[in-house]
Amino acid sequence: MKKRYLTIIFFALAALSAEAQIPVPAPKQTKAIAVVGATIHVGNGTVINNGTVVFENGKITSVGTGVNVPANATVIDGKGKDVYPGLIAPNTVLGLVEVEAVRSTNDDAEVGSINPNVRSLISYNSDSDVPSTVRSNGVLLAEVVPQGGLISGTSSVVQLDAWNWEDAAYVADNVVHLNWPTMSNTAGGAPADQQKEQREKSLQLLSSYFSQAQAYAQLPNPAVKNLKFEAMKGVFTGAKRLFISANSAKEILAAVTFAKAYKISPVIVGAEEAFLLLPFLKENNVQLLIERVHSLPGREDNDVDQPYKLAMQLNDAGILYGLSLDGFWQQRNLPFMAGTTVAYGVEKEKALSSITLNTAKILGIDRITGSIEAGKDANLLIVKGDLLDMKDSNVEQAYIQGRQIDLNNKQKLLMRKFSDKYSMQ
Repeated sequence: MKKRYLTIIFFALAALSAEAQIPVPAPKQTKAIAVVGATIHVGNGTVINNGTVVFENGKITSVGTGVNVPANATVIDGKGKDVYPGLIAPNTVLGLVEVEAVRSTNDDAEVGSINPNVRSLISYNSDSDVPSTVRSNGVLLAEVVPQGGLISGTSSVVQLDAWNWEDAAYVADNVVHLNWPTMSNTAGGAPADQQKEQREKSLQLLSSYFSQAQAYAQLPNPAVKNLKFEAMKGVFTGAKRLFISANSAKEILAAVTFAKAYKISPVIVGAEEAFLLLPFLKENNVQLLIERVHSLPGREDNDVDQPYKLAMQLNDAGILYGLSLDGFWQQRNLPFMAGTTVAYGVEKEKALSSITLNTAKILGIDRITGSIEAGKDANLLIVKGDLLDMKDSNVEQAYIQGRQIDLNNKQKLLMRKFSDKYSMQ
């Protein structure tokens, strides 16, 4: 009995310790708020100097110059500050992985090759230490994505200030994810003929599965429910989007051609060699989520700065793109990746769009978020300095659906702890 009480006390103390590190989710907005005199970066390329944004009940009610401020509103002096839309991190395992080296903290993949019915949302850990750290750099929404297999599952968009996954759900189950088979042989892997055979088997499996799923989607009332086919219905009706991970030019070409055969307009994720297919991508109205701006090229004969200038190449070609980072804690660098694309020729406001409104369009949620416009959710940041400059950015306040969130996190607590320790010596 004594041992049982000790166990209960241990877990109670552990819970208190966790609570001390993870900020309490903010309550609903109860009073109108007006940010007055700030520089407002709308997210659609427009900048409003000495502007005002008013939001109430979680929604932006007005934005511009000469805006009437409600008499009962809480007024925030925005002079000398910038207001930005909250950033959106797509294609991430944020909240699905806590410590990469500890398997029991990872819940981002299922066994099997075809799993469109797997829902990442129900595995999202709102008690993770990591989301609060990326919020400090302006990331307020994230698309959490399952991993592995040919069809990994269905992702959802979450807001990063919640008690549980139900509260976190922003837009649920809106994207199905397909990993296109590698079209070239991998050095140091299995013999070339075996790799080719496995690739052909994977392509045949995808073709067979999509044909069956499309036929199933056309049935008004299937006699027997098939969960894996049910999860694919939205892909064929347009209710869900299909994201295909592909990097080489050959893979991108094959993936887009495959999707078009089923009358699907895919989003290509990764798209490392998209610069070789610009006319094809434009002609087929393909949208892209490009990864890892801060990286070296995949091929030795590509320019060493090719990943840095890909955004500018897509921008010049008129192709809609957003920026993404694989992994989870790395999402804190999302605004600085956009800043790098500015250094390589992208206009600053267009770079901002690549991590806000463009991403919202690609995810199909631009009707409710992605920019600071009347009628949209009040997901915004008040920043001292340039959000896209790692040396200058200081996010002072952040709001998700009008709720002012706590920007404390584990990293800040540790910084203060050890700063105090050495300042006392």
